[in-house]
Amino acid sequence: MTAVRRRTARDERAVSAYVERLGDTLTDAGMPRLASRVFARLLADDDGRMTAVELTEALDVSPAAVSGAVRYLTQTYLIGKERERGSRRDVYVVQADAWHGAMLSRDRLLSQIETSLRAGVPAVGGLETEAGRRLQLSVAFLEFLADRLDALEGEWADHKAQITRGWPTEA
Repeated sequence: MTAVRRRTARDERAVSAYVERLGDTLTDAGMPRLASRVFARLLADDDGRMTAVELTEALDVSPAAVSGAVRYLTQTYLIGKERERGSRRDVYVVQADAWHGAMLSRDRLLSQIETSLRAGVPAVGGLETEAGRRLQLSVAFLEFLADRLDALEGEWADHKAQITRGWPTEA
């Protein structure tokens, strides 16, 4: 017997209200306001794919505003950009595991910061100075964090497989 997938009706007003609430939460966490709303809208979209025109209409904002928001989101690896087949239009896509990609990009950024901090220790007089000890402590924290993130990477893959086991696959 084949499983029949039932589609439930979406309440677009409830979706819009949710997008605004999640957008507010992400803004409070430090993400730019419109980028927060765009990301929330893509997460709430059924297939997670929208053009700039669709985002402009859904969020009632200008095309220029959407352009800046999607630039931020692609630079932080929260969304991707694809070319619509047979068209010159871009489609912005959020992956099911968007936070994972964003965290990995942060890991690379933290590594660059660690390298810069490490170079500062001798520049400020080494561990004999307060500044040198402060910088070294920052380096040590980022090394500690990188070690934990490496361990979490493998754990997440296993955990994600458990969570998604049994989920329907898209045809």
